[in-house]
This record gives sequence, structure tokens and C-alpha cells, in this order.
Amino acid sequence: MAEAKTTSDITPNINTREPIASFPSERARLVCAIIVFAASLTLYTLTLAPSVTLVDSGELIAASRALGVAHPPGFPLYTLLAHLATLAPLGNIAERVNFASAIFAALASAMLTLAVFEAQRCASLLSRLRRKEEKKKHQKKTKKKEAKDANLFEGLPSLILLAPPLMAGLLMAFSRTLWGYATIAEVYTLNTLMIVIVFFLLLRWRRKVIESTLAAAEPRENKDRLLFIAAFFFGLAMGVHHVTVGLMLPALAALVYSTEGFTFFKSKRLLRAALFAFSGLLIYAYLPLAALRNAGMNWGDPRSLERILWHVTGRQYQAFVSFSLETMAGQFKEFILFAGREFGPVWLPAALILAVAGLVALFRSDRSAFWFLALVILADLAYALNYDIAEDKDAYYLPVFLALIVAAAFGALWLIRFVRASFSKATAAGLLILIPTVALVFNLPFNDRSRYHVAEDYVSNILSTVDEGGMLLTLDWQVYSPMFYFHEIEKRRRDVVAIDVNQLRRSWYFDYLKRAYPEMVEQNRDKIAAYVEDLKLWEQDPDGFNNDRQMLDRINKHYNDMVLSIVARHIERAPVYATSDLIVSRAHRDGEITRALMTDYQPVPQGLVFQLMRDRAFYQPAEIKLSLRGLADGSLKFEKDDVVAKKVLPVYTVMLASRGAYFAAYNRHEQAVEAFREALALDPDYKYAREALTESENKLRGKSN
Repeated sequence: MAEAKTTSDITPNINTREPIASFPSERARLVCAIIVFAASLTLYTLTLAPSVTLVDSGELIAASRALGVAHPPGFPLYTLLAHLATLAPLGNIAERVNFASAIFAALASAMLTLAVFEAQRCASLLSRLRRKEEKKKHQKKTKKKEAKDANLFEGLPSLILLAPPLMAGLLMAFSRTLWGYATIAEVYTLNTLMIVIVFFLLLRWRRKVIESTLAAAEPRENKDRLLFIAAFFFGLAMGVHHVTVGLMLPALAALVYSTEGFTFFKSKRLLRAALFAFSGLLIYAYLPLAALRNAGMNWGDPRSLERILWHVTGRQYQAFVSFSLETMAGQFKEFILFAGREFGPVWLPAALILAVAGLVALFRSDRSAFWFLALVILADLAYALNYDIAEDKDAYYLPVFLALIVAAAFGALWLIRFVRASFSKATAAGLLILIPTVALVFNLPFNDRSRYHVAEDYVSNILSTVDEGGMLLTLDWQVYSPMFYFHEIEKRRRDVVAIDVNQLRRSWYFDYLKRAYPEMVEQNRDKIAAYVEDLKLWEQDPDGFNNDRQMLDRINKHYNDMVLSIVARHIERAPVYATSDLIVSRAHRDGEITRALMTDYQPVPQGLVFQLMRDRAFYQPAEIKLSLRGLADGSLKFEKDDVVAKKVLPVYTVMLASRGAYFAAYNRHEQAVEAFREALALDPDYKYAREALTESENKLRGKSN
């Protein structure tokens, strides 16, 4: 039996004898959204990471806690909301910010449920509008064609119409990418929420415009209010991850055009909408205000207009954008991998099949909605396929996945309509729940971070072999970001001088070093001053340096002199250590520093780092007990492209193998064999360790014979 309709669901002046869909009431839609929110938040809470994680998590938490400035573009809205989360009296600081991500993701899934309701209501109303126009024109051929389009909704009871939006919301909640970011501290769940809010408001505005057209009424004020609120949220959303939000503009503009034509764009309403969007953009005023506070994290020091522009536009990351067929081909293969596993196993692409069916159905029944979703997908892919970054690349495809889920909801409607018998339609609607269930079961092993201590153990294992007052040099962001969190937030090992060598190429970083390690900066004041003077000139005009060999040689000399001076001064009173990426590999841009360090010092493997020794004598590496929760016991599951598999596990195996190589170089093959075996226990396919193990075992046999 159909539910009673609310006032907002009733369109006056419509021939009620037409076999139209009985749409769910506002209350029923809200109940569906609440179900999605409760189910997703419960799941996210159960799978929430208990501590800091890898990539940008540590830096974002530290910036939020101190109300500082995070890496470009600064994420002011996220920083402010995450700061509020840090004030909650629950768990540690990292858990609080992780839980904020869970709330944002749960709200995004619930709002998507409501947005799908609005999209489907629009499509149904358009069918009715076409019928009304056909009756006036008495065009039987067109009437026959449009009646076929209307069959997507025609005669379906409200209870069945609840199923596709509910499926869409749960599918979003259980999808690989959103769920993955819902359990850690990252900006992408808030970004998704803001995008979905804009979608919902604009679709609701469109629905009211169509209703007014059907009713031959013109209550524009109420409709425009929704449009202006959407514009405000669009501007506000730019304060999270402006690239993926800004890419939605063509799709949003197309939807407005298809709803009201050029009338809107020629009116003052466009200016008013722009003013509302600009008012949301004022969130970026936070950046210079935070920079003036000199908080613990002040990335880019955006005090001046020039530095604000550099920061907001992500100037330092623009080198990763490459519009080439080669880049696009590689990135497209990666996207296919992400899309294939997003909603379940690759061999069961039920959601993707429904999405294709939904796009076809929309092309026939609501061409405007079709182009809206198509433009969302095309604009996002056009950028993401040309942006070559690692770690969080899957998050850049979230708008694509959003559009596919909305399309899948229409595909689900098509599937229900395809079934003939009424009881079979109800069964088909009920079976739709299997699609998000498949995503839930398949993605759970990869997204369950309730026992995720990888970053915490990684940092602890490194610091366990760093003596008091030691200095640690690293190029590894997976080390520095969580270590920054532990240093600044949990106040662990404040005696250690940790330096991110990559950030030494940014002038703002020296302000942080001066606050964190004033003694170190003072001891190397002259070298630092000479380099920073050149560095600020380079930041103003990098091309000028690159085109002037003399200037480039000068800044590189000052840089090398500064780093070597920092090491030499510190090693006089306390040990200096370096992570494997700075010692083992020489292909990075700091290869000259690596060669200089290897010339002046002997790198002795100590756990997960190398200690720099001033002579070539043998030093017994410390006995270490590595904490490998989730790695050695297999309780955590990772894809091959996961940052743990790509960047963390290799450090463990490389350092264990380096330990073995060090023992072997001094003919201590028994200890070498033990180290090589430990490396192979973590990675049985590590070719170097297997070959070195065989060589050491052979030498031991030769010695015994």
C-alpha cells in the first residue's frame, strides 16, 4: 500500500488519473538516510584506526590540533572542523580526528541517499511534464516514445521506490575508497560530503522548478534560496579540496542551464549566486590568520598575497601535472584497477553493470541528469588521469564513483521495471541489498583498521635504536609525517632532532626548525643563512635559477654545505642517523648529499636506520626486536599498490638485508644468515636477500670443511 504524500510531494493542477509513480514521503526518505548514516557510522567506528596512520595523517592531525597551516592547498575548512574533533574527550588525538572522518563519510552516504531521491523525483516529474506538453500538441508518435521513457517509474509503489536510493547510500558507505578514508585522518570524506550536499541542494532546486512548471506557478523565492545555499556550500567546499570540487562546476552549470536555459545566466541571480559562492570562499582567510600565529605547523607560511596564491594553487605540486598520452594511458590502467575493485570483486561487477544500465536509462528519460553525471565523470577523469601522484590517488576518483552510484540507482530502477510480476518486482527491490552487501564483505579485510598500528610501530621501531639526543635525517614522508605527530602531539622522544630533507628545499621549514631545534639552527646559522637567502630567490623565480648554471651551482653548493655542516656539528656531541632512502638509493635529487655522506661517514645498520660513523671500524649493530603488528602475523590485508606494501614493508626488508650485508662484509656469516632469513620471512620473493643468503651459507660450509 502506498504511503501518504506530504504537501511537498503533491503537485497541483496535475491529472491524477495518469499512472504515475507514488513517491515516498519526506519522512520515509529521511528514515532511509538515517538508516544509511547509522549503519555506516557503526561500521566505521568498528573499523576505525586506533592511532595515527601513514601518508598525510600525522601532519594533518598536528596542523589541526595547533590550528596551523597544512600542506597545499591548506584545507582550511577541514583544519577547523578537525580541530573541533581534537577537543572531544574521547581516546587519543589521532582517534578523535579519525572519528571525524567517519562522521563526514557517514553523512556523505546519507546525503547521497537523499540526493538520489531528488534525482529520481526529477526524472519522474519530467515524464509527467512531457505528457502534459504532448496532450497540448496532440503528437501521437512523440507521445508513444515518451510514454516508454516514463515506464521507468510508472505505477511503482513507494515502498519499492525506497530500494534504489537505499542501495545507493549503502553502496557509497561500503565502497572501497570512501570507507578506506573514513577510518583515518584525511580530507577526502569531508570533501565528498561537501560535494554531495551541493548535488542534493541543486537537485532539490531543480525538482522545485519542475514542480512549479507543472503547476503553472512561479514561487521563485523559495527555489532560489536552495540555489544560493548550494552556491555557498560550493564556495565553502573549495576550502577542503578545491581541485575536485572545482571540477564539478561544468556539470553544475549544465544542470542549471538545462533547468532554466540562458535566463538564469542573463539575470542578476547569477551574480547573487556568485556572491554566495565567494562568501563561502572566504574560509581561505583562515590561512594568513593561522600563519600569523606561528603555530607548530605553518606549511608555506602564507602571510603575503603571493605566498597565499602559491599555497592555494598548490604551486609545488604542479610539476606532477603532465598532459601527455603516455601519462594518461598509465593513469587510465590504474583507474580501471580502482574502479574494478571499488564495489566488490572484479569478477562480480554488479554495481558497474547497473551504473551502465542507469546511464542508458537516463539518456532516454532525463537527458539533463545524464549529461550532469557524464560531465562529473569526464571532468574528474580529465584532471586525475593527467595528475601523476602516489598514495592517495584513488581519492581523486571519488566524484567519478559518486556519479556511478547515482547512475546505478537508476539502473536498479530499470532492473525492477524489467521484472513483470508485482511480487517479483518487490523481490528484485529487496535483492538490491545484496549489491552493497557484496561490497561490504569484499572490502572489509582491506578497510578494517581497528588493529592498524603500522605507522606507530614504524616510528617506534626507528626510534628504538636512536640514542638520546640523536639526529635523524629522512626523505621518507611515511616516517616523518607520523613522527611529526608523535613529536608535536604526544610529545614522544622530544630529544630527537628529526629533519625532513625534502622540506629543506622550502624556506618556511626553517622557521619551524628554529622553533623546534633552536640550538641546531644557531650552531649552523651562517650556513643556513647563506642557503636560505638563495632559496628565497629561487622560490621567487625557479626558472631563472634553472636557466643560469652559475646560480644553480651556487644554491646547490650552499645546500650541500649546510646539510654536511648540520651533520658534522651534531655528530660531535650525539649520534646522527639516516633512513634507508637517503643511504641505499642514490637516484633521488639529493643523490649528491648521499654520495658526500657515504664518503665522509660509514653507514652502520641499526634497526631500521643507518648510524653514520666517522671511521671504518666494525661496529656491532644493536640487537633489536621489531614490533610488526599486522605485518608479520598477517592480520592486516593490503593491496599491492597500498603504501604499506610499496613503501613500508620494503624498508623492513631492505634494512634487514643491509644488516646481513654488513655482517657478511666483515665475514660474520652466521649473523648475516640470520638477518637474510628475517628479510625473507617478510618478503620471500626478495631476490637480493635470497642470493646473499645462499652466498653466506656457502661460505659457512666452506669454513666448516
